[in-house]
Amino acid sequence: MSSTSPAVGRALDLLLYLAGKPGPVPGAAIARDLKIPRSTTYHLLDVLIARGFVVHFPDRRSYGLGMAAFEIGSAYLRHDPLEMLARPVLARLVARIGETAHLGVLHGSETLYLLKEQPPVARIPVTMVTDVGVRLPAQLTASGRSILAHLPAAQIRALFPGARSFVDRTGAGPTSLPALRRVLAEEKRQRWAEEVGLVTEGLQSVAACGFDHSGRPAAAISVTWRAGHART
Repeated sequence: MSSTSPAVGRALDLLLYLAGKPGPVPGAAIARDLKIPRSTTYHLLDVLIARGFVVHFPDRRSYGLGMAAFEIGSAYLRHDPLEMLARPVLARLVARIGETAHLGVLHGSETLYLLKEQPPVARIPVTMVTDVGVRLPAQLTASGRSILAHLPAAQIRALFPGARSFVDRTGAGPTSLPALRRVLAEEKRQRWAEEVGLVTEGLQSVAACGFDHSGRPAAAISVTWRAGHART
């Protein structure tokens, strides 16, 4: 956070915090989790409410994102900066290997798929759940884990605070924070992630993380094919 604009940084932190929650959050919880004084938190909320970025739900004594936040998100989707950069990369990758490729980002503790590129004729037909806009548990996807592997330990702990955070799809995959950390440590070391049958039985994927100008993990490109089908 810039020392010259702490209020701006805190307001953005607050919006990102709300964006990562499944529903409205009490003001006291926001102050606690972001480690901001309660008086400052409520002042920021009042400013964001006045500008439409936050909505107050008095009956629930909680706060959620407002229409202005939605408008910013919609504007991002219209501009598609990340997708514009990644689309030709995915197209070249698919043309070379003849398998389906995806662009994914981290959305809270989930992988959100922004792009999906398929070959005109697949070598072996593959039915996937990973369409554009689909979200899946990040700890189960190669894309998600390739990004998680480069996040600070405290952020991983915040994203996966307890056993209920570890969603199960096929009866496999990490089911605890220590197990996830072991997987992430290995995948960070090898610089790519792999999942076999964790999302859909019979399918496997590999993914590598891409970084922004500051070196932070920004997105991942993955390739998916039928398990047991030899890659060349």
